[in-house]
Amino acid sequence: MPIKTLPAEFYKHFLSDRVKQLKPSPIRSLYPLEKKPGVISLLAGKPEPSTFPFTSLSFTARDPTNESFETTITIPRDELSPGLQYSDTAGLPDLLKWITALQEISHGRHHGRNASGGGEEGWRVSMGTGSQDLIAKSATALINPGDSILVESPVYAGVIPIFQNMDCKQIEVPTDADGIRSSSLKDILETWPQSEKRPKLLYTVPYGCNPTGMTASLERRKEILKLARQFNFIILEDDPYYYLYYGGAARPASYFALELTEPCGEEAGETYAEVGRVLRFDSLSKVLSAGLRIGFATGPEEILNRVDMLTANSNLQVSSLTQLIAFRLLDSWGYRKFFLHTRNIAAFYKQKRDVFERELQKWLGGGVPEEGERDEGRLVEWVSPEAGMFFWQHDSRTLIETHAIANGVLALPGTVFLPNGFKTPYVRASFGLLRDEEVAEAMKRLRKTVLEVRNMK
Repeated sequence: MPIKTLPAEFYKHFLSDRVKQLKPSPIRSLYPLEKKPGVISLLAGKPEPSTFPFTSLSFTARDPTNESFETTITIPRDELSPGLQYSDTAGLPDLLKWITALQEISHGRHHGRNASGGGEEGWRVSMGTGSQDLIAKSATALINPGDSILVESPVYAGVIPIFQNMDCKQIEVPTDADGIRSSSLKDILETWPQSEKRPKLLYTVPYGCNPTGMTASLERRKEILKLARQFNFIILEDDPYYYLYYGGAARPASYFALELTEPCGEEAGETYAEVGRVLRFDSLSKVLSAGLRIGFATGPEEILNRVDMLTANSNLQVSSLTQLIAFRLLDSWGYRKFFLHTRNIAAFYKQKRDVFERELQKWLGGGVPEEGERDEGRLVEWVSPEAGMFFWQHDSRTLIETHAIANGVLALPGTVFLPNGFKTPYVRASFGLLRDEEVAEAMKRLRKTVLEVRNMK
């Protein structure tokens, strides 16, 4: 199928006034020229590597094929230098190359010319200090004060202050177990006041959504992408739980993958795809280490160029050393072992989910949990996640904020995930760090709390 890549001019409508006026870093914009053969650089104030006290770095990691096996990776002094020095704003070149190939494998995309000969796909990768850093800079690059953006509701609480600081209007789009309700989104867009500027962006976490735990169905994703093309907005696909999917069905395709495979229209009797409408965010926090603080954005070059400019004018780059450590581990594994590692992690969280849901059913789902108890009926409702580490339970905010704490159990009230101050009886329960015996005790305490509150009424 032929591909139409959205041209650079397309993004002028979406870029914020601030980044349109932003000037490249006078030093960092010239970094790539230092690598040209024969060039003697008098450019940057880089310290001499021989003055650094570090002579080598070694670390030990489990082998994904057998967790009882460990591999020690040693980085000698001559190979350690890139990790001790300033590097390119977009990321350490070796890691960028590895991650770019990972995106090609994971999402069926091609960096450069499409494998079918259908034209340039127009995307690239940039590294960030966690995906949160990249989301914040993308918001700065795309949002003007007064703009309207679409956010799934409930929404990841970490982006609410980011968007609030942009002084934009957050339009909440309801979700259910299958993801964003496309019918609700369509109603919002079709009834949008003609006197107001239309929404520029849609923010979503499509796998193991924080907080609801939902994973958007393939059909919903296709419907949302179709609406994005029809009503001309960009999809911000925040996907930290992509590799933590453990649902029974095949993993639904990402928005980044779907924009290449879903037809957009016909021209001269031939169906074509349109690419360049999805800006995707991934993270190594859940699969390697949260402390590494490495995320990566994948999407239109025209947007990521502006994101890199914001980085160059603020924190300069992601830590070269953490990027080097991540690259050496990933490179030693290769893609086969990386995917095996992520499947092992997904299986780990599935087992955690199963234990949590079993105890939830036992203590709060109706029936007699243990001798001496009586059947109080179903005390709470919940959504069973297919990815990630969160349950979304229908409960009482007051119960959680007062009585539950008194009984020694803590969860997060759902109101913190609603950007416009609406109320909800749901709470988010995270099971990622709990031991099995802690889950049982937590559910026992929550049952006690619910019954106490019920008897007070």
